[in-house]
Amino acid sequence: MRRLAMLLTVAALGACDRPANESGAAAAPAGVPTKGVDRSKAGTPAPTVAFQDPDGGAFDLTKSRGTPVLVNLWATWCAPCVKELPTLEALDRRHATDGDLQVMIVSQDMAPKASVDAFLKEKGIALRSFLDPEMALSGALDVQVMPTTILYDAAGKEVWRYTGDFDWSGEEAAKLIAEGMRKPS
Repeated sequence: MRRLAMLLTVAALGACDRPANESGAAAAPAGVPTKGVDRSKAGTPAPTVAFQDPDGGAFDLTKSRGTPVLVNLWATWCAPCVKELPTLEALDRRHATDGDLQVMIVSQDMAPKASVDAFLKEKGIALRSFLDPEMALSGALDVQVMPTTILYDAAGKEVWRYTGDFDWSGEEAAKLIAEGMRKPS
């Protein structure tokens, strides 16, 4: 049921024929987050629900404490998700040498891990994907739209979340990422 609701939400956000709001952007259906940055959950600890790491083992976000982590919830069937993957890969490469940010893509596909990995390989994406086939993480985070990307600081507290696709290799993204690089208070 949750998967169907998320599919309908992704379809609604992708609709071109919705009426525009005051800013000229397409209006989201009632109760659906609009595209952009949301800081309303800032300071909330990362959930401790388990999902699969790239090797198929159990993982939860507490294992990432000590380093800021950018968690991207995506799916192979989500066109905006796939569109932003190359920019997430570029962001990951930029931070890989100094290790000051971990970029984590978490697939919400029900397909086996091998299928998701084959999809990424076919698209030429070298990011290692975590898998959340039960959608436990997206459920714990109350994510209603994909892609949704959440930045956690080194203490495991949410800094912000971004709903919708985004160019993670751009200057605006660098400014957002810098917010999570500050020492937690």
